[in-house]
Amino acid sequence: MVERLVGSRYIQDSRVRDAFLAVPRELFVRPEDADAAYEDVPLPIGRGQTISAPSMIAIMLEEARLTPGDRVLEIGTGSGYHAALVAHMVGPQQVVSIERIPRLAEWARSNLARAGLSDVTVVVGDGSLGYPERAPYDVVMATAGAPEIPDPWRLQLSSQGRIVAPIGPRSGQVLIVATRKPDGSLDLREGTPCAFVPLIGARAWPA
Repeated sequence: MVERLVGSRYIQDSRVRDAFLAVPRELFVRPEDADAAYEDVPLPIGRGQTISAPSMIAIMLEEARLTPGDRVLEIGTGSGYHAALVAHMVGPQQVVSIERIPRLAEWARSNLARAGLSDVTVVVGDGSLGYPERAPYDVVMATAGAPEIPDPWRLQLSSQGRIVAPIGPRSGQVLIVATRKPDGSLDLREGTPCAFVPLIGARAWPA
């Protein structure tokens, strides 16, 4: 899988490559999907949620430009795979991940522990509100699509912090990379078109 992602130039940063090589994807999919763990497709994880295709995750990690020690807030834990990759790049104690579905959060904690990354903080809550208790964050990454960038994410960014998130209608979004400017506003850049499950929350889509 990693060779394909590198060959297709989805992965260009060696740190992203190393993270993919270090984290066993089969630990983060349902047992019945283990044979498809390394195919470049999204897979269902229950409760109407999915684990994103590896190429889409690679695109997001490349856009995030993560470095060791970055404080990262992830919106949408799912099975924990994306959080595991981020944790490998910045350090597990630097990662907070929010999941609105308690059963998925519990499963993600178990998966992360099996991968040796139990120091990742997984909280149950409304990801559209961020997680002010651990702010500010150098990077906010969302694995669910919102109609617009929720203001709490911007307010919880560090100086020159970045947001990487799918933004747009429920039917399909564009990956947005937003960098905080000195005046607190965001410099927005559009990336690749994408299609994520909707982000449900007070500052996103209604349930």
